[in-house]
Amino acid sequence: MTVNQRRLTQHYFMTAPMPCPYLAGRFERKLVTELRGPEANNVHDLLSRAGFRRSHSIAYLPACSECDACVPVRVRCQDFKPSKSFRRISARNNDLIRNVLPPSATQEQFQLFSQYQDARHGNGDMARMDARDYRAMIEDSTVDTSIFEYRRPDGSLIAVALVDNLSDGLSAVYSFFDPKEQRRGLGTFIILDMIKEAQSFEIPHVYLGYWIDECRKMSYKMRFQPLEGFKAGEWARMDDGKGALDEPHDTKPASFTSID
Repeated sequence: MTVNQRRLTQHYFMTAPMPCPYLAGRFERKLVTELRGPEANNVHDLLSRAGFRRSHSIAYLPACSECDACVPVRVRCQDFKPSKSFRRISARNNDLIRNVLPPSATQEQFQLFSQYQDARHGNGDMARMDARDYRAMIEDSTVDTSIFEYRRPDGSLIAVALVDNLSDGLSAVYSFFDPKEQRRGLGTFIILDMIKEAQSFEIPHVYLGYWIDECRKMSYKMRFQPLEGFKAGEWARMDDGKGALDEPHDTKPASFTSID
């Protein structure tokens, strides 16, 4: 498969079927492409608007023949108004200091990452990541990427977000935080802070990855309204009750011109 825009040629490959990590009994396949060269940021921009996500130097899109449960979602930041519960979470974390840094892994980050994985995802693949794996996740990026570090007033690290910077938004690649600080609602706070950052620079969107109706751990994404989902080649407003797609929004995705 080839994308042609601004005289760019991008080659795509299909992965072999693997057990789906989200829905039991199903198998996933992905359409993948490498982000490389001086046009990597432009390609990443185009593909993000077409529902792709990034991992390391690879962009991927679910391409399962018998399932279309994964829906790329993004927040319309300029129309976002925090609810009372969101405002309470922001207030609880008003003491935190956020620093935006280049994507460089540290031992302090890795220790927090390990604590988070052990507490939240002890049986998952990421819980088996060592320091070298973690460094690769953070630093193996060929596009414009930042680390958001959140620290307590005493300087100790409490949360981290890996964020890609797109021309039309911020993309939340991965985040983790101190699992003992449950009252703060740090996962929600990180997204709220990204939306606030996007609003301050008049950036339209915060991309939140994939939403799956049948996957309970992804249900939190529906709370960030107005939310758009990408399906059938267009971004459309998603209802906050059942996640149904409404009329398409006027934002157009990247154009795919030929298949090899």
